[in-house]
Amino acid sequence: MTENTLKPVHIIGAGLAGSEAAWQLVSAGVPVVLHEMRPHRATDAHQTDRCAELVCSNSFRSDDAENNAVGLLHEEMRRAGSLILKSADASKLPAGGALAVDRDGFAERVTADLTAHPLVTLARGEVDGLPPEGWDSVIVATGPLTSPALAEAILSLTGEASLSFFDAIAPIVHKDSIDLEKAWFQSRYDKVGPEGDGADYINCPLDKPQYLAFIEALLVGEKTEFKEWEGTPYFEGCLPIEIMAARGANTLRFGPMKPIGLFDPREQRRPYAVVQLRQDNALGTLYNMVGFQTKLKYAEQVRVFRTIPGLEHAEFARLGGLHRNTFINSPKLLDEALRLKAQPRLRFAGQITGVEGYVESAAIGLLAGRFAAAERLGQTMPPPPLTTALGALIGHITGQADAKTFQPMNVNFGLFPEIDPPEGLTKAQLREWKSGRKPRLSQRALGDLSGWLGT
Repeated sequence: MTENTLKPVHIIGAGLAGSEAAWQLVSAGVPVVLHEMRPHRATDAHQTDRCAELVCSNSFRSDDAENNAVGLLHEEMRRAGSLILKSADASKLPAGGALAVDRDGFAERVTADLTAHPLVTLARGEVDGLPPEGWDSVIVATGPLTSPALAEAILSLTGEASLSFFDAIAPIVHKDSIDLEKAWFQSRYDKVGPEGDGADYINCPLDKPQYLAFIEALLVGEKTEFKEWEGTPYFEGCLPIEIMAARGANTLRFGPMKPIGLFDPREQRRPYAVVQLRQDNALGTLYNMVGFQTKLKYAEQVRVFRTIPGLEHAEFARLGGLHRNTFINSPKLLDEALRLKAQPRLRFAGQITGVEGYVESAAIGLLAGRFAAAERLGQTMPPPPLTTALGALIGHITGQADAKTFQPMNVNFGLFPEIDPPEGLTKAQLREWKSGRKPRLSQRALGDLSGWLGT
């Protein structure tokens, strides 16, 4: 069967996961119809109609493939021909050891590559229910902002109550409104990362009285409430700062405002607390407030954040916000090829499967695309080994996690099978051996990935 006679695979949602799935399919010679409801139907978080628009942070997190599971996932995806990682690498900004991107340039690259491919049809409009029966292979990659009609159809089909959690967006500041007489440029520990020089973040210092006053302002500030969503939990990896502040006065000092690895050149000491801002666009005119997701009302955000030294006259390109994310109980509902057990013509990909993070969402899209391509071509593709980042991630959501307590999960080395130490080591030798755990897991992962890619 040639690619000209192959039926297309339909993908619902042109976010990170849907875009990546489409790219994997067409790279295998399988035509795709990529359905995106924007701009005909807007969401609470998107600003444009571009594919793979980043609605929260512009960071793909650590790019250290040897010592960090996210960085390892980056490298595995690069080796698997990921469009998302190719576009991120081409749009990267200084961010210490992280892979951060110009969000507009990134989305433009993804959109341009997809729309230029002869096997991609980009169909604008909402799929307002279960896909037509004639669509025999479908990837649902609608993300955390799945349209209500489709969400209800999925729930009706599975008989499962949806799991939901709150997700928040951090503000973005115009650089020229930041007082660099009070703030300074430095990466934590002066770490040099992709496109960086060890001074990639703007740091706004707070002494103890300023910090405690800031905490108090967060606690008493007027907040957005969603009574119709009462009982919906927050995802721990993306908590609003005021929720963290309510857990104790020092919570933020040991979280997004930690001063470790930073040195105030004017005071010649480490500050009590720090607010970091990271470059958000290629021009370097916009910076986002790292870890400052919030549900404060807009006027309160301006008032409270202008109490931070260096931000007294801050002008905001975007203020923070809060929206509800939805994901399915994947360990119970999906098979190891991401197919819905109740209707195998439907695959799921991205954040709706219960993975958390840009890279993880795109990674599940990559796998869904490869599985669907193999199926369309009459081939069999096993899931990647659990020893790889890709395999650990899909293994977690399709069977390793407990369906009764399933929660959104970032990739981490705790999901990987351990490597047993050699026998006969002394205590000192065992300590030294354990210190190399992460590089050892990464080396094994990349070796095992090569074998899987060969299939």
